[in-house]
Amino acid sequence: MSSRERILGRVRRALVDVGPDEPSYDQAVPRDYLREHGERSVAETVDLLAENLADYRAIVHRCTAEDLPATIAGMLAARGAKSVAVPPGLDPGWLAAADAERIPDRAENTPHELDQVDSVVTACAVAVAETGTIVLDGGPDQGRRRITLVPDHHICVVRVPEQVVSSVPQALERLDPARPLTWISGPSATSDIELDRVEGVHGPRTLEVVLVGGQASADVTS
Repeated sequence: MSSRERILGRVRRALVDVGPDEPSYDQAVPRDYLREHGERSVAETVDLLAENLADYRAIVHRCTAEDLPATIAGMLAARGAKSVAVPPGLDPGWLAAADAERIPDRAENTPHELDQVDSVVTACAVAVAETGTIVLDGGPDQGRRRITLVPDHHICVVRVPEQVVSSVPQALERLDPARPLTWISGPSATSDIELDRVEGVHGPRTLEVVLVGGQASADVTS
C-alpha cells in the first residue's frame, strides 16, 4: 500500500459517519467574527496604519501626489543610493526627480545582481491598518517578489485612502489568492537564541513607506 492510499484510507474512515445531508465545511463553520475592531473614520484608519508601521520600525512619510517625486528623491539621496530597482509598471513620474541608475525588473536578474542594487521602489496592493501590514501581489507596479527581498532598502508607496483597509478580512476580499502575495510587517527581522534582534536576514533591512494623499504632514518615524 502506498503512502497516498494509506492517507486516503484514513480520510475515508474519518468521514464514514458523515451523511450525505451534512452541511459542507463552509456552511458548518460560523464566520460571524468581527470584520474590524472598533469604529474609525478614514483619517483615523490611516493614522492607525502609520502608527503600527512605525511600531514595526518602518519609516513612514506622508506627502501629496505632487510632492511624491521629490519625497522619493530625498529618501534615495539620504541613503546615498546610486541604483534603484524599478518594476515595469511603476509610474515613471515617481522617480523623475531621483538621481540614481534605474535597474529594470527582468527575469534575467540574478540574486547577486540584485544584491548590488541600493534600493527598490514599488507600489502595493493593499495596506492593513490594524496590523501595520503592507501586501504586495506581484502587480506591474510591484514587480517580482525577489526585487523586494534582496535589496537592502525598500520604498513602498501606499495610495491613501483607497489602498488602506482596517483589517485582514477586508484585505483578503481585495486580494487574488492565485497571485504571489507577500505580507510585510516592518523591515525583515529575526532573533537569535539570546533574543538579540537582527534585521535584514530575510529581506530589506530598511522599509520606508510613503502614504500619498491629498495633504502633506510631518513624517512619522520609528
